Amino acid sequence: MSKRAQEQALLNRLWSQLILEELVRFGVTQVCIAPGSRSTPLTLEAEMHSALTIHTHFDERGLGFLALGMAKAGKAPVAIVVTSGTAVANLLPAIAEAKLTGEKLVVLTADRPPELINCGANQAIEQPGIFSSHVTSSLNLPCPELSVSPGWLLTSLDQVLYAQKQSGSAVHINCPFPEPLYTNQNKEELARYLTPVHKWLEEQSPYTHQLISPVMDKVALPDEFIDKKTIVIAGKLELHEAQAVKAFAHAMGFPLLCDPQAGISSDWAHYDLWLQADQFRDALAEGDLIIQFGARIVSKRLNAFIRQQCENGECGYWLISLENRRLNPDHLPQIHMVSEVTSWLRQQNHQGKRGNYSGWADTLKTVSKQVQYLQQQEAALTELNLAGCLAGIVGEHDLFIGNSLIVRLVDMVSSLRGNRVFTNRGASGIDGLIATAAGAQRITRSPLLVLVGDTSLLYDINSLALLSKVSEPVVVLVTNNDGGAIFDLLPVPEEQKQRLYQMPHGFTFEFAARQFGLEYVLPDSLAALQSQVTEHLAGGTGALVVEVMTPPSQAAEEIKQRVQQIHALR
Repeated sequence: MSKRAQEQALLNRLWSQLILEELVRFGVTQVCIAPGSRSTPLTLEAEMHSALTIHTHFDERGLGFLALGMAKAGKAPVAIVVTSGTAVANLLPAIAEAKLTGEKLVVLTADRPPELINCGANQAIEQPGIFSSHVTSSLNLPCPELSVSPGWLLTSLDQVLYAQKQSGSAVHINCPFPEPLYTNQNKEELARYLTPVHKWLEEQSPYTHQLISPVMDKVALPDEFIDKKTIVIAGKLELHEAQAVKAFAHAMGFPLLCDPQAGISSDWAHYDLWLQADQFRDALAEGDLIIQFGARIVSKRLNAFIRQQCENGECGYWLISLENRRLNPDHLPQIHMVSEVTSWLRQQNHQGKRGNYSGWADTLKTVSKQVQYLQQQEAALTELNLAGCLAGIVGEHDLFIGNSLIVRLVDMVSSLRGNRVFTNRGASGIDGLIATAAGAQRITRSPLLVLVGDTSLLYDINSLALLSKVSEPVVVLVTNNDGGAIFDLLPVPEEQKQRLYQMPHGFTFEFAARQFGLEYVLPDSLAALQSQVTEHLAGGTGALVVEVMTPPSQAAEEIKQRVQQIHALR
């Protein structure tokens, strides 16, 4: 190897070392890596760093969602390292989700040097700007050169990482590496290059310091909601936040409507069903203030109710969320109080107080109990009944709820009792759900129930490999209705519904589970399902795939019957 080539190989390693060290100082401890040659400098330096834990996967799309799940559960930035070309493009779905839900991903993409772009070179595409507006910030680095100081590299990184610290979501750092990509020679041969950052190397803090002012909470005066018929909504929240919201609503005597993402329920459960009956919707419509904690509500009917209540401005609409972005899909007159939920509640000093209209919606508790009674009379193994028994199935363990039909069924008939719940309800896509769940579980190290539909599992079937070596009990509960049964509930043309929307596939998952070394069961009753899942979560090891086979249109028919029963209630 020539002296110039040796110098380039050493510089590739040194730049990678500097990049990863600065990421560690910004809180990165987990790095997700896909195989690739061009990314070797980053991969080798990540492995050498004692503060970093390495996670690998052969599929970049799944890798992105694995990192997303880890960032979701760990509340800390997670780095992703991939090689050049379409490997980069495969990260877009996870990055798009992170843009909407705020998880911090630091995407390190290896690249060919500029002279190999647009000239027919292998595995070379235009990577700068590839993630467009889906990232908070991006940095297209030059090739490592002695003429570019390490101080410039670190201040450039800091600019991107401080932007992420303030705004969240993903950032993209594109890293072109000329060949030779690496060398095993001692990096001390270029120690002089690091002289300008010698002091930084001996410290533990970032190269530059940026003081970000804390968000100032907009405090509402207590009598603004004490004097109103207030409705409290618990949206996507951490469990401790949801429990604080429940205590607040109970103390004030306000009705509480809980999204399944809150992990709790209330005496006004099953609102997605009873809001379809005029007499119950009208009773709730007497409310003149809605306080919503957290965003991204699953129920379309609850969103429609909020719109109908608030669009003329006669019913107030408050949103309490730390997300400093527009969370108002119907563009209603809204007061968004940018605050941590528990911080806002503490400032209200509601202890010992009751609302002047305390208990104003208590009559609706009866309909909730009636809906629950109707559900309890069902013992057949169906998707709706499975959702109705979910609280008993999952117990106190963590829960990952997939998208499409299953999350709507959970929203309708489940009554969670205090679970840590994970979802991908930003873009609400069905891709990457298994990988996201696997990532969350790698951080929590707790038993986990993953609830997904068959099309979702088919879409992310490679990610079952991520569960092949878990030691804690994980259950993947897949409801197989042979395609997209959600389209029975959506406005699509009947004539083309099956062929172009539902797309029945005829597949089952026993041998997919076996392929990745996972245990598999096919319960023949609701009681058997509950027994098999609860036993595994309580004392099993590794991952278990539980498949529930149901007729394609059964869930839609059951929902229709249940709504008819609710219309008859008084």
